Amino acid sequence: MDSVRFLERLDDEIGKTAASSRRLIIRFKSRAAYRACITQWKRRAGSFPNLRGIKPLPIINAISCPVRPTASLLAFPFITCAEADRVTTVHAPRPPRAKAAGVAAARRLASLPYIPWGVNQVRAPQAWHKATGGGVRIGVIDTGIDPTHPDLRHCIGRGINLVNRSLLPIDDNGHGTHIAGTIAGSGITPNGVVGVAPRATIHAVKAFDHAGSAYVSDIIAGIDWCVQNDLDIINMSFGMKTYNKSLELAVENAYRAGKVIVASSGNDGKRAFVDYPARFPQVISVGATTMAGKIAPFTNRGRRIDVFAPGEAIYSAWLNGKYHQLSGTSMATSHVSGIIALLLSAQPNLKPLQIKELLKRAATPFPTKKTGITAGRAHARRALTLLLKKKG
Repeated sequence: MDSVRFLERLDDEIGKTAASSRRLIIRFKSRAAYRACITQWKRRAGSFPNLRGIKPLPIINAISCPVRPTASLLAFPFITCAEADRVTTVHAPRPPRAKAAGVAAARRLASLPYIPWGVNQVRAPQAWHKATGGGVRIGVIDTGIDPTHPDLRHCIGRGINLVNRSLLPIDDNGHGTHIAGTIAGSGITPNGVVGVAPRATIHAVKAFDHAGSAYVSDIIAGIDWCVQNDLDIINMSFGMKTYNKSLELAVENAYRAGKVIVASSGNDGKRAFVDYPARFPQVISVGATTMAGKIAPFTNRGRRIDVFAPGEAIYSAWLNGKYHQLSGTSMATSHVSGIIALLLSAQPNLKPLQIKELLKRAATPFPTKKTGITAGRAHARRALTLLLKKKG
């Protein structure tokens, strides 16, 4: 049987490959060929000792494994291609400017529980009398979530740890917890923060390790998990500079399944470049603004940005029940995911393209013309008003 011969060859090649962090994503030409291979792998697990490191990626009919590229693997007619399983990172947060940090701290003391300036700037509180995100399920593919945080305990649903499947998706970095707080923080304690959609449910998909790094295959597996568990929104506050076909296929398949995918544009300050996966057309691409409502100097920008949102000096949940202030397009993305949760809680049958168009129509234009920038600033109340007006 061809699949058995392929597994024998793969087992042999992995055995020849010196131990390293390099991996390969091998895609099959059809669903039937993929399933046949996986069935034989499970059935004959004892015969292939080197295949324990295989990661099935059913959403793209592929596997990831620690092996070097070889022509012998591609010689099988049911294999379509193989590409590097690259390592990517969460978008590294930018330290807040001293002035912005001081303003945020002063505003924080003025209101308990605290509604962060970004949540106010996107006009989320003005939308809460109509929608708060109830019933909407959001997959946060990130470093995990601190399940003990008082502002997040109410909103955490079942998740998965793709770094170590035997463990819970507990955050050991802080980035994922910060993202979750902006999306759905409850503000139930005197020192708590309120998120954009405080009644939404967050599902932690831990694909990134303590250093904020992940293989593309783990991200793909995370997207697949979100689709299989019928989540509504997939928040991806990370990026990479190089194109990856396997990642694009996973995004396309999730989009066809009706999932709304939101991703950060990157923090390199580039004027005509957006990181992947935000660069894919099926994704809602998010850039960052400052407290003054201007385009943040660190954000990637250009015509591929769909909407901008607050990303400077964002105060949110942190590890061990604490709070922290970060800047970056990751933070901007979490605001947009929250707004989408408000829209879906008001009208659950919205399609991804409808949501993207609503966000664009409702966005506030920048006061001055910016070369190559057509997107505006996210506006939750206006988006919800447009939706309900159309619905009525």
